[in-house]
Amino acid sequence: MTERHPDHQLDLCGTPCPLNFIRCRLTLESMTTGQCLQVDLDPGEPEEMVVPGLRRDGHQVFVERLSDVQVRLKIICAGA
Repeated sequence: MTERHPDHQLDLCGTPCPLNFIRCRLTLESMTTGQCLQVDLDPGEPEEMVVPGLRRDGHQVFVERLSDVQVRLKIICAGA
């Protein structure tokens, strides 16, 4: 994915499952097709729940591992 400035950002580090997935979905519902959402979250269970769930919803999800304790997702909204 080419580097682009996100249209919306969420910092969900420390947010428990499934709240992180719910917050991502609610934010994406307010966005239009093609907009970019950047989400920072913990690796492990949060990443394992959020990434497949958003892909099932039709969004494009790109994962960047920032460190051992933080993952950044760039999500391209598929629209409603």
